[in-house]
Amino acid sequence: MTIREELERRERTYLSPFAVCSADTQGRDYPIAPDDLRTQFQRDRDRILHCKSFRRLKFKTQVFISPEGDHFRTRLTHTLEVAQVARTLARCLNLNEDLTEAIALGHDLGHTPFGHCGERMLDKLSVEGFAHNEQSLRVVEVLEGGEGLNLTKEVRDGILHHSGKVAPATLEGKCVARADRIAYINHDIDDALRAGVLKEFELPGEILRVLGETHGQRIDTLIRDIVCESKDRNDIVMSDRVQSAFDELRTFMFEKVYFDSWRHKEEAKCDYVIRMLFEYFMEHPSEMPLEYVQIAYRDGNERAVIDYLACMTDRYALRTFQQLFSPSAFPVI
Repeated sequence: MTIREELERRERTYLSPFAVCSADTQGRDYPIAPDDLRTQFQRDRDRILHCKSFRRLKFKTQVFISPEGDHFRTRLTHTLEVAQVARTLARCLNLNEDLTEAIALGHDLGHTPFGHCGERMLDKLSVEGFAHNEQSLRVVEVLEGGEGLNLTKEVRDGILHHSGKVAPATLEGKCVARADRIAYINHDIDDALRAGVLKEFELPGEILRVLGETHGQRIDTLIRDIVCESKDRNDIVMSDRVQSAFDELRTFMFEKVYFDSWRHKEEAKCDYVIRMLFEYFMEHPSEMPLEYVQIAYRDGNERAVIDYLACMTDRYALRTFQQLFSPSAFPVI
């Protein structure tokens, strides 16, 4: 018996009947030979972890645009926090941790520079519209490595449906969707306090009495509530009391942090950068890297330009903008 086969045996023995066992995956678009050491979902996790798109997350905005402070979250640290929360949920509910982690690590691969500000701008510019979860799926299916990562259907489903109106098909995917919200609401409070955008006394007291006064307490409350309410159920849910408090906290964050007026000036600059880059490369598609020129030939200029801009980090977008639109000093002769 290989190590992989032993791992698959353990999954069948110990996982919940609602979990997805690796041996029962719906498979990949392009079948590959079994690995002696790793299950199918472990291979997906590794493929995501080693891809270029994952490394670029370290220089993409979470909430605070291109932050200079060492302790502000980026899209990469957000992804790692989501993976930690999601794996804890999966472990406590006897679900497949490897599938859960693969979805969590890949869920934001298609996110834009400048966070949701960049996403909204690309959505306005694109005739077909733009959503980061759909772009994340495109990254793993088409863009990464030139032909995609050839992931299992369960991982791709979880990546696509971690946000939006359609729920993931697996409980592991639902764990990631819950973990994403738990992570970003709580770490964005922490970052907003650090940045001085929020003050401790502004946080709604009634909500904190339900969820907890500190970052750690809130995450612990939410995880414990989900585990308690979801145990032995084919769903991932919260109690009415905790769900209501969490929804109110999310509404508070949208009003005070995500859409508050303090962001407007900087986001307008980001919008301008994205729009100018879009217009330039629509007129000069041959100046994009070769892989995007090839997409332009195959799928049209707009698709290629959107792919190119979405892949950019904050600093790469700003550097490209400066190179294209800022005058250079004359050389000394």
